Amino acid sequence: MNLPLTFARRYFVSKKSSNAVNIISWVSVLGMLVGSLGLLLVLSVFNGFEGLVISLYNTFDPDFKISVVEGKSFVPDSGKIQQLKSLEGIRAVSKVIEENALLTYGDKQYIATVKGVEENYGEVSGIDSSMYEGMYLLKQGKEEFAVAGVGISQSLGINLDDPLGYISVYLPKKNTTVSINPEDAFNRDMIKPAGSFAIQAEFDGKYIFVPIDFARRLTGYEKDISYIEISAKQNADDQRLESQVAALFGKDFHVRNRLEQNETLYKVMKTEKWAVYAILTLILVVAAFNIIGSLTMLVIEKKKDISILKTMGADQSLIKKIFLSEGLLLSFISCAAGFILGITVILLQWKFHLLKMGGDSFVIDAYPVQLKVTDLVLVFFTVMIIGTVAAWIPSQRASRIQYEIQKD
Repeated sequence: MNLPLTFARRYFVSKKSSNAVNIISWVSVLGMLVGSLGLLLVLSVFNGFEGLVISLYNTFDPDFKISVVEGKSFVPDSGKIQQLKSLEGIRAVSKVIEENALLTYGDKQYIATVKGVEENYGEVSGIDSSMYEGMYLLKQGKEEFAVAGVGISQSLGINLDDPLGYISVYLPKKNTTVSINPEDAFNRDMIKPAGSFAIQAEFDGKYIFVPIDFARRLTGYEKDISYIEISAKQNADDQRLESQVAALFGKDFHVRNRLEQNETLYKVMKTEKWAVYAILTLILVVAAFNIIGSLTMLVIEKKKDISILKTMGADQSLIKKIFLSEGLLLSFISCAAGFILGITVILLQWKFHLLKMGGDSFVIDAYPVQLKVTDLVLVFFTVMIIGTVAAWIPSQRASRIQYEIQKD
């Protein structure tokens, strides 16, 4: 039998001589309950947004991207490309040319990033599964097509049903001399739009996909490319594959996985999550002062009991453990109740989307939530540690009480 816990449980449920002690005890439980509930809910919402952002970027970004360390373009080694395609775990490989260009459609203009890709690019990126209008089509016979982000499409007022509706693409010529006619400084070509994709505003208003041969004519690149994009098979060992690709291309090339391609974004999301965790933990610390108050009043209430226990041979360690156990019991009950409420709210939000975000510009209409076991463990230990520290001060005072039994 755990004697300190038995006394702590008895003190918690027993009626006190003063209602104020009962009230403060329940206020302390409520304060820690609200704190643990808020911490769990906020961390779950952050997890939801993090998962959403990662899924959006994963739709657009490849598993790996190979770029040159110095310069903005390079001539790929055909032998290494073949070796790359033969590596175990590689699903698809595409050469890419990327340049900023001026787009015109009718009387409207737009600055966008032209991304020239090979025909198999649908296997490298999930862009073909994110079509908003039309179809993902880059080439049909000798006819070339473009797939623009929905932001570009709407800004230019592109009509996919117009048979004469072509996008004019202007790109500055390399190493040109000054000319009286400004058009002589640009490479110009026209292409038919086949559809538009919608992922998120950052991509939808920036990129337009074209065949790589079309991009070569505009840029003047005969053999150069901007980078190589790679998709891995579903069950591939990404770390091993990244090491193999890096070893194949050598130190003159960067090989970046999805995390490294958006390293700043992921760091910001992690920093925001831990910053909010720190703020809510401070709120829990404030709420823990109620535990100090309730245990202090309980010590005053139980002075006679403490004296009797010491008379019966209880040492300071046992008295201290009793009131430490009382603080841990209050914290555990608060945390358990907070978990029950928090998990219920999270499941309801996940199932029924009760809390809406509002507006039509969001990718989703309700706040995303994702519950992680690691967050449950983190919140539990946070609450219990704060509760233990809060209970330490009253327990120290209780252990120092001198026993005096007065006769009636």
